[in-house]
Amino acid sequence: MIDFTEKSEYGFSDLVRLVAALRGPGGCPWDQVQTHQSIRRNFLEEAYEACEAMDQDDPAHLREELGDVLLQVVFHAGIEADAGRFDVDGVCDTVCRKLIDRHPHLFDRAESRMDWEDLKRAQRGEQTVAQAMEGVSRALPALWRADKLLSKAEKSGIWPSDADAAEQELTQQVAALRRAEGSEAREHLGRALFALVQLARSADLDPETALTETCQHFIGSFSQREAALSQDQK
Repeated sequence: MIDFTEKSEYGFSDLVRLVAALRGPGGCPWDQVQTHQSIRRNFLEEAYEACEAMDQDDPAHLREELGDVLLQVVFHAGIEADAGRFDVDGVCDTVCRKLIDRHPHLFDRAESRMDWEDLKRAQRGEQTVAQAMEGVSRALPALWRADKLLSKAEKSGIWPSDADAAEQELTQQVAALRRAEGSEAREHLGRALFALVQLARSADLDPETALTETCQHFIGSFSQREAALSQDQK
């Protein structure tokens, strides 16, 4: 049995202790053997489910899903604590310092006169815009990652936003895609999608949101067609 006192209401410290108990001696065999990689997908799924609760404007659902996200944070920090590298307090310390550093104008810092993007690059030791692009997470959905990369490129002044050029690129890549095969086809598809993101930016649209909405519309259209076909067969 786990030595954990039941309470009428729990706080953050209780969650940390409970996860430690589950992963410790006499705890849950499943929890004890998990690694960052084995539950990596869980982290992503919980984050997306929290976003869905936000979209639904459902506070009860959001409260539950944010708890699941927080559990993932505490669990991963526990794995690192067992390895002797850092613990959840180290996570809190790092993010607090980042918040202070990212708001120098509120904390009387000399860097407050710097541009936001320049400030972030300076704090990360990035010397070029290309280095800043490398810092954009590869785990992001590809459409969002392309959008962030283009945002950094456009702010640099080296890569101006050009809807006409993006539309021409899209047309060329789609035509080439129809003739290509294998890895070459994949390359043309990628470039066509990238051009679509450029067009979305020129229209001030979020490509990920647009595609998500279209997926929902597709489900509705498919459902209607399926129901009609079923009725005809009857």
